[in-house]
Amino acid sequence: MNEAPSSPADASLLLLDKHQVDALLAPEDVLEAVREAFVLHSAREGRVFPVVREPLASGGVFGIKSGDVPAQGLLGFKAAGFWPANRARGGEPHQATILLIDPLTGRPQCLIDGNAVTTLRTGAAGALGLRTLARPNSTRACVFGTGVQARVQLEFALRTLPLLAEVRYVSASSGRDASFEAAFAARCAIAPAADRHEAVAHSDLVITATPGAGALFDLEAVQPGTHLNCVGADTRGKRELPDGLLPRARLVVDDRVQARQIGETQWAPDTASIELGDLLSGRAAFERAADDITVFDMTGLALQDLTVARMLQRRAAATGTGTRIAWPW
Repeated sequence: MNEAPSSPADASLLLLDKHQVDALLAPEDVLEAVREAFVLHSAREGRVFPVVREPLASGGVFGIKSGDVPAQGLLGFKAAGFWPANRARGGEPHQATILLIDPLTGRPQCLIDGNAVTTLRTGAAGALGLRTLARPNSTRACVFGTGVQARVQLEFALRTLPLLAEVRYVSASSGRDASFEAAFAARCAIAPAADRHEAVAHSDLVITATPGAGALFDLEAVQPGTHLNCVGADTRGKRELPDGLLPRARLVVDDRVQARQIGETQWAPDTASIELGDLLSGRAAFERAADDITVFDMTGLALQDLTVARMLQRRAAATGTGTRIAWPW
């Protein structure tokens, strides 16, 4: 458990900005922290509180994900969302801020720019889904989206599936994205999909990382043996998969309740599912048949943000990184 400050007058708050977070984050460390979050969730040692996810009059979406691990003295939340107008300002539309709180006093301990944390922890969750569910001999992928999350999902996929060699992608304009191609051209044969349905039909792995405005491909395009990592449905009303796919698939989620509320599972809430944490912890077993269609419905756990944030807090303390300001009470 965390210990309270010796005196309220001695309390301080550690601030970690974007550049400091970038310097402290390493993909393998994030992967391990995210795995811990899933296992804590499986054991119910880590709690996930109800998600806030609401549209704003500005056209954005605001959300709060929070939770705790009582035995470890870990408590906090991430305030995040999507502000599309930021693009016109030259900024990133996804914004996130993480706050770690002392569970003994309720006082803030560490305030962290959460954008890179959100990106990497979601990519790491996708990688754990691939390790557990995708066929190891997968060679072809189809990626929907070319933004920040599509990039990190493909980055982790190339790390996780060593035989992955051919990638077809569908951009927002359905045309070529030279920047997206350049990021991966040295590691795979990458090109825009001439036909999205055909690209899905010829892929072992499908990654969907779009704003979730509607089904991205026809049900008939998904062939036996395909695995799908689905990222974009994270709010009521969002979806990326066609009707009828989930009942045909073996469905794995990060959290059943959350997936039914804001994930792809909201469109087929009675579909049987397994939580990924239960597979990682050994509480549930999963043996993939060659013809199984598998879906990982990723809505993002607050515990992922908290375990990665704690890692950053500890690393910052060890390296003298960040700005510490007095925060008496």
